[in-house]
Amino acid sequence: MKRNNKLLLLVLLLAFASCSFTSKKFEDPNKDKLLIELVTYMLGQNHFNPKEMNDGFSEEIFDEYLEQLDPLKRYFYASDIEEFEKYKTDLDDQIKASDVSFFNLTYDRYIQRLAESKEIYKEVLKKPFDFSLEEDFSTKYEDLEYVESKKDLKERWRHQLKFSTIANYDDLIAQQERDVALANDSKSDDNKEKKTTKKSLAELEEESREITLKSLNELYEYMEDRQRKDLLSVYVNAIVREYDPHTAYYEPEDKERFDASISGKFEGIGARLQKKMDVITIMEVIAGGPAWRQKELEVGDQILKVKQEDEAEALNVVGMRTSEAVKFIKGPKGTDVTLTVKKVDGSIQDIVITRDVVEMGEAYAKSSTVIKDGKKFGIIDLPGFYVDFNDVNNRNAASDVKIEIEKLKAEGMEGLVIDLRNNGGGSLQTVVDMAGFFIKDGPIVQVKTVDGEKEVLKDRDRSIIWDGPLVILVNEFSASASEILAAAMQDYKRAIIIGSSQTFGKGTVQTVFDLNRLVKNNTSGDLGALKFTIQKFYRINGGSNQLEGVKSDVVIPNRYSYIDIGEKNEENPLPWSEIEPAEYDVWDSYFDYDATISKSKERMANNDQLKLIDENAKWVKKIRDKEMFSLNYNDYKASLNDSETEAKRFEELSKYQTNLTFESLSQELKLMEQDSILKEKRDRWHTSLSKDVYIEEALNVLNDLKMTYGIKSKVATSVKN
Repeated sequence: MKRNNKLLLLVLLLAFASCSFTSKKFEDPNKDKLLIELVTYMLGQNHFNPKEMNDGFSEEIFDEYLEQLDPLKRYFYASDIEEFEKYKTDLDDQIKASDVSFFNLTYDRYIQRLAESKEIYKEVLKKPFDFSLEEDFSTKYEDLEYVESKKDLKERWRHQLKFSTIANYDDLIAQQERDVALANDSKSDDNKEKKTTKKSLAELEEESREITLKSLNELYEYMEDRQRKDLLSVYVNAIVREYDPHTAYYEPEDKERFDASISGKFEGIGARLQKKMDVITIMEVIAGGPAWRQKELEVGDQILKVKQEDEAEALNVVGMRTSEAVKFIKGPKGTDVTLTVKKVDGSIQDIVITRDVVEMGEAYAKSSTVIKDGKKFGIIDLPGFYVDFNDVNNRNAASDVKIEIEKLKAEGMEGLVIDLRNNGGGSLQTVVDMAGFFIKDGPIVQVKTVDGEKEVLKDRDRSIIWDGPLVILVNEFSASASEILAAAMQDYKRAIIIGSSQTFGKGTVQTVFDLNRLVKNNTSGDLGALKFTIQKFYRINGGSNQLEGVKSDVVIPNRYSYIDIGEKNEENPLPWSEIEPAEYDVWDSYFDYDATISKSKERMANNDQLKLIDENAKWVKKIRDKEMFSLNYNDYKASLNDSETEAKRFEELSKYQTNLTFESLSQELKLMEQDSILKEKRDRWHTSLSKDVYIEEALNVLNDLKMTYGIKSKVATSVKN
């Protein structure tokens, strides 16, 4: 499809800000004040939805900042908060004046309380925990009140440390039981020695406290090394996050990591992380990366601890900022890192990953063929709407998908599935180009800018690359550009959308701006960068994808069905809104569009695998929502055993197997003769597809559409402004 060059820079979902937002220059020798001044100026002038800085805004910043500093409420006293609250409605005035008095006060007090708490936890961990007492622990930290006294603070630490230690205690007991069983089954002298040196429960309890102590000592060693600028970044981000969840301040180091993620090459484990509440959560496992090859880390897993290969104990990362945790997770190629994760089903697992250079090559579009009821169908997996930001004429998702479609057509494809599950988006221009492959011409998406101007982005090329049956697969992690493609095809009635009840719900566009560009004669050092929202996009029917996402035509349950995922669960999302629809004609080649959807829904209602998936999703929701835990070991262990027993009900899910066989395309088979790694990647993908009930239903829908393909509806529906 032809590009609208006039819009190219405007419509990159994550464009580097090469345009000049302002000619104003700033000069201030005080870096803290200068940073506040730059950030607030940029957001006030250029954010899509600038905030009014008033007392309400001030209160929101106050609460967010203190939650970031002390999420478990185990540093500050109620008296500290009372002193801080004198500023609760004054922060807007301080920000306008680039005044950092409140930050200075909280920073100094935080450093003081941090040092005091170190002595408290050491004192608590000197005494044994009595796991026979009837005592409960709640993880609903937001309901906690700040303590009144040191005695109360010590009790809070005791409670939280006992909760941490009981998990270590259970691990040690389980490990000893395994060692004893191995010794009994072995004739090895070494294993017999293990049997004779069995530790008492008191010894295991003491060892479990030592593990907790070492983990905390390592955490505090890191926290004490944090510089003032690190905590200033926390404060600045508390300010900018009030605008929307995708606006963020990047310190220079954070900006370097962002650049690496955009360039598509870095050393690490190959996963995208995000902080949810006080826990670092896996949002994406990068295809082809170390974690992907290791096969155990999954989207939704929560990272609790990180252990380096040369360290005996793991570091607790609960409560850390994402950028801080990344410093421990990433590392040189060839080194091992052990992640202790809480799986989606609530189980705790240690995962060892060997770090490597993460390249985005496997994140490009790939395709496969499959035979269903004597017909050959094609599948294109698209992990992202990628583009080379430095050379927009270089390889991108649209050009790659076009090539894959042409190859599939040459193989005799009669229907196409585009898999956008876990596709977090990318370039807006790329998705406009790609949508044009499936229609004659017409609008694809509407974009509204900061100044309120609306522009309709259109496919202007009347040629069609694929006019046959089309299904698009989505889930809760399909976001941004993925939602644009799915929404456009749904509005045109060009494709049937299959997947979760709705997609992620991100309907905004961001840009990244280097703050150093605004400073005249900069002597303050690198000031970092600001990512902020500059546009909102809308469907051609006038509705926004923001918050509501795209509703699937056929809803299929998955393990995340009942978990709070998506833009609507983020802090301070922009609201849903609606504008006038664009003019477009509904696709008129499928007479049975609605009938096909009804047939699929009926099939889904009678699918035993999907019924079990739905039961599993409800159980996962129950496990993840659990907030109260027993600190009595017998009760704690009984609860774990109950969970393990219930989990066994769902083991059949992983055993599901279709009768479908997937094949690589002829050109790729030739490449595999010289590239064994490529063959391994495709074999793994095909194995996964053959167990995928969602792919199976997508092919059923294609088959239904194919049965009456070519039948034209007598009247083409027209939607006009």
